[in-house]
Order: sequence, then C-alpha cells, then structure tokens
Amino acid sequence: MIRAVVAEDEALLRSELVRLLHQVWPELTVVAECEDGASALEAIATQQPEVAFLDIRMPGLTGMDVATAAATCSPGTQIVFTTAYHQYAIDAFERGAIDYLLKPVTPERLAATVQRVRSRLASGQLPANLSQLLRDLAQGAATTPRAPPLTWITASTGRETRLIMVDDVAYFRADHKYTVAMTAEGEALLRTSLRELLEVLDANVFRQIHRSTIVNLKAIASIVRDDTGRGTVRLKQRPETLTVSAPFMTLFKTM
Repeated sequence: MIRAVVAEDEALLRSELVRLLHQVWPELTVVAECEDGASALEAIATQQPEVAFLDIRMPGLTGMDVATAAATCSPGTQIVFTTAYHQYAIDAFERGAIDYLLKPVTPERLAATVQRVRSRLASGQLPANLSQLLRDLAQGAATTPRAPPLTWITASTGRETRLIMVDDVAYFRADHKYTVAMTAEGEALLRTSLRELLEVLDANVFRQIHRSTIVNLKAIASIVRDDTGRGTVRLKQRPETLTVSAPFMTLFKTM
C-alpha cells in the first residue's frame, strides 16, 4: 500500500487534490489531510508515508519547513510541493529532483507528477542534494514581499481589554477557538485562533513547537531533549515548561 499525506490550507483545494489523486492513482491511500504545516509534520512523523503533497505557503510551518524536518524524521518520504506562485517553480523542480504542482492542479499535470514519483518509489531513489534544493527554495521564498509582522495585540483579562506588545509575549497556547497569550505578568485571552496568529507573527522570532503552542524564541532560557526525542523548553520569565513534540525538535537543529 502506498500512503500519502496531503497538506493544503485551503479546504476546497485540499479536497480537490485528494479527489484527483484518487482518480489518477487509485491504489494510493491518503492517510492524512492537513490544513497547516504543524499537523502535516506530525502526520508525516507518525505515518511515515511514501509521499507527501505539501502546499508551500501555509500558516506557521511552510511546506519547505515541513519538508526540511521530514528529511530527518521520515527520510523515505517523497516530496511534492503545490504552489500558486511561478517563482517557486525553479530549475530544481523542472529537473524532477523535487516535484511541484502549480495551482489549480490539473489531472494531466498530476498524472505526470504521479508517474515520476512512482518511478522514484520503485527505484528507491531520493534526490541526493535534497537539503541544498530546500535551502535554495527557502532563499527564493524569503525574497517574496510579505506584510509587516504583528507588533501588538489586544487581549482580554476579565472585563479589561489590554494592549500587549507582541515582544512581551513568552508564548501563545491554543484554547479551543481562542488563544491564550502568556506574558511575565500572566495570561490574557485573544479572540483569534493560533492558525490566524501564525499568518501575522514574525517567523524569525516566533516558532511553533507543538500543534497547540507558539513560543517567542527571545523568551527561551534553554531547551533539553529527552530520550523519546521530545524537548522541554525552559522560559526566562515564567516558571512553567513547554513541551516540544519530537518532529518539531528537528527545526531547532538549524538555529
């Protein structure tokens, strides 16, 4: 059985890609459909799929972040990127070293990609220079203009609404449809989901360490890895510790 993880933050596009995959690759089993990079990384680490279809631009962890971590936690997984941006379709893609699908995905293009992936699976070959190709892609993505990152937020503490500078937040924790912002003074509730925050936070400062946690790198005192591969974050100005799930520990190796 050939298994796949599909990661796409747009629900309609995700459903359409899964539908087309069933059409052009009937023997493929999609073991996880993910709406963000965090859930995709955990699914890849858990399922160890033969192939992963990753949207390049997702909140928080991008498709390239997931592919970089997957190279360590699931090295046998073939990567196919999906993108709406022509600038990402660099020569490395065209050479077939890493496949890409340009949105909207067409059955013809998908069939050609599937044929190449199946050939590589049959031969057991992975790109020899995968790490360098991912670095090239990340460098190209970094040149794409983005909106300025969030600098302050409004949050509720009881009946009081506070204005909090983002740099003062030690970490954000998901709480159902809302998010808790933890500062040195205490906690405050945001009527914003963790996923929405990931789209506007500075990715160079705030790092997702768990599906439900984003930490301010400036607030970290230390990170300790345990025997299971997970990590524990100790904070500078808060007494509690935070858990780093095992797949996310690979992201700290590049720091």
